[in-house]
Amino acid sequence: MRAEWGGLYICECAEGDEDYLLYQAMRFLEGVGSYFLLMGKVFRLPDRQRMFWRQYSFELEKQGLQSLPIVIIISLFIGAILTIQAKINTENPLLPTYTTGLLTRETLLLEFSSTILCLILAGKVGSNIASEIGTMRITEQIDALEIMGVNSANYLILPKILALVTMMPLLVIVSISIGLVGGWGVGAFTDVITVADYLTGIQYAFNPYFIWYGIIKAVVFAYIITSLSSYYGYNAYGGALEVGKASTNAVVRSSILILFADLLLTKLLL
Repeated sequence: MRAEWGGLYICECAEGDEDYLLYQAMRFLEGVGSYFLLMGKVFRLPDRQRMFWRQYSFELEKQGLQSLPIVIIISLFIGAILTIQAKINTENPLLPTYTTGLLTRETLLLEFSSTILCLILAGKVGSNIASEIGTMRITEQIDALEIMGVNSANYLILPKILALVTMMPLLVIVSISIGLVGGWGVGAFTDVITVADYLTGIQYAFNPYFIWYGIIKAVVFAYIITSLSSYYGYNAYGGALEVGKASTNAVVRSSILILFADLLLTKLLL
C-alpha cells in the first residue's frame, strides 16, 4: 500500500512491515492531536448565550428524555433476568435466601446501570450525533457557519456534551430503580423467589458509595460518547458513505474507550 501522512508520501509498505506500523502510529497520534484541538475549540464561552441555552434544552430532550423508553425497557427485563439467573446459580442450602436480591442489587449498581447502559446508549446516541454532524459537514453547513464567523465546534458540540453529561446520572438512577423493580416483579408474579427474601437481599449491607461510583463512571462515559461521536462526525469529509463510516467508527471507538475507562475507574474508585 502507498502510505501517506499529512499529504506527504512516506513509503510503499505492507501490513506487518515496520514502516506500516510506523505509519499507523503516526496516524493514531495525528488523530489524538486533532481530537484535542477540536475539544479546545469546543470548550469556549459561547458567543450567543441565548442560542446556546436553546440548543442545550433541545439536546436535553433529544438525548436524555428520548432515551428514557429504551432505558426503562432494558433495565426492567435485565433486572428480572438477573434475579432468575442469580437464584438458579445460588441454589445452595449453605447460602442465605436473600443472596439473590443482594447479587441483583450489586450487579445493577456496579456494572449494568453504568457501563452496560452506556454501551447501549453509545449505539443510540453516539451514532445519531455522528450522523447528524457528519451530514452537516458533507452538505457544507459547517463551512457556512465558519464563513459567518461562528465557532461551529462550540455551537454544535458543546450543547450535546453538556446535555448528555447532565442527563446520564438521571438515566443511571432510573435504570437502577427500574432494574430493582424488575427483580421485585419476579418475586411477585413467579415462584422463583419470595418478595420478602428479595427485599431483604437488596437492603442487606447496602453501601451508598456504589451509587456515586456508578454516577461518576456514567458521567465519564457520557463525555466519551458525545465527544468521540462529535469528533468523527465533524471530520467526515466526502459523501454519504463517509457519514456511515463516521457513525460506525464513533460507536466502535466509543465502546472500546468506555471499556478501557471502566477498567481504569474501577481500579481507582474501588
